[in-house]
Amino acid sequence: MIFLIFMCGEGLGHTGRCIAVGKELLAAGHEVYFGAYGYSKELIEKEGYEVYRIPQEFRLVGNSGTFDLKESIKSTVSAVDIAGVSHIFKLLKNSRPDAVVSDGYYLGILAARLKNIPAYIIVNQSNMVEYFQEKLDIKGDVHWVAKNQSNMVEYFQEKGFFMSLLGRLTKIFYDKVYGIVYTIIVPDFPFPYTICRNNLSFSRKVQHKINYSGPIIRKGPKKATAKELAHPHVLCTIGGFGYRLPILQKVISTAKLDKDIHYTIVTGPNIGPGQLAEVPENVEVQDFIADPFSYYNSTDIVISACGHGTTMETLSYGVPILAFPDRGQKEQENNAQLIDEMGYGKKMEYEVSADSLLRSIREVLDSSTIKENTKMLKKMASELEGAVFMRKLLEKDLQVRTVPNDGDMPLS
Repeated sequence: MIFLIFMCGEGLGHTGRCIAVGKELLAAGHEVYFGAYGYSKELIEKEGYEVYRIPQEFRLVGNSGTFDLKESIKSTVSAVDIAGVSHIFKLLKNSRPDAVVSDGYYLGILAARLKNIPAYIIVNQSNMVEYFQEKLDIKGDVHWVAKNQSNMVEYFQEKGFFMSLLGRLTKIFYDKVYGIVYTIIVPDFPFPYTICRNNLSFSRKVQHKINYSGPIIRKGPKKATAKELAHPHVLCTIGGFGYRLPILQKVISTAKLDKDIHYTIVTGPNIGPGQLAEVPENVEVQDFIADPFSYYNSTDIVISACGHGTTMETLSYGVPILAFPDRGQKEQENNAQLIDEMGYGKKMEYEVSADSLLRSIREVLDSSTIKENTKMLKKMASELEGAVFMRKLLEKDLQVRTVPNDGDMPLS
């Protein structure tokens, strides 16, 4: 079979999952094409695969640790690439896939539907519910949202005509996308261990399409080497967007308080090692790590923004998390809250002092409960084999090539 895999490039978690699925399909003898952009495209190419450039759908904008939805929308609209849209259809025509798999990249799904190609979506957040929870005071009640999605529009109505219209269009768009795909794959642990559960909101109409695959990661602990690191060791993967620079600087300040705890800080792609001043001897700074899994296999704690991909990789290796979600990025904040509540680590704030951060690091290092909880998740991830689950699901579904429509009219 031939598969075309599209991915969102905002956060490398989408990319890591797609690489894992692609590898599994290739190993089973299938033909695989990748569509990506920006840093995601570069990462797949570094893995040795050919990648086709696709237009960027969404642009993230923030300042000093705060995610700005309005500015992100404005930046996205201003950067629409009409020529790139036509490129998607050319790619479908040339590759002639039996199915399209999309991880957070919606244009690929819509194009596949117009070409009558079965489409599958990998999703760890849905229907923008993370931006409406505080207004609706539903506190993550996914079932309530599924029954009362119309109330989400209230958030936008209070922001004026433009935001009201945008809210309605967003709801219609997500409902349409989830209605036309074959299957919705949630790349997370099954309930009640689902980390992203407060970010999920599906209508009853598509509930039968949802499958929990378990974490889909590029390399499991059994296949990863162990990096020689001084212990205790903290891996900080918080880099990426420039507005996260204050956290990296806070970690360096914390490292200076206790030279017996060692750190590896990953900066790139938008933060350079040269932007970090006065780095102590117990800190190693890198702009990119080609094989983070050797670090996961050896480190004691991971500091991250709690994006879903990094969270799944970390917990699949049984490593506790200190989570610094971007302010205003409700998906990350919800993930971080679950990490804290379930005893897999601690949720942190950007305003934390170096002294407080050091205390939290020591608490996690000394907590037998957290270690037992994350060890349990490591065992579960190994048994679930998310990429294998995905491959078997695709092979089974594509034995019947009938495109589902759920009663929807064609989008053209």
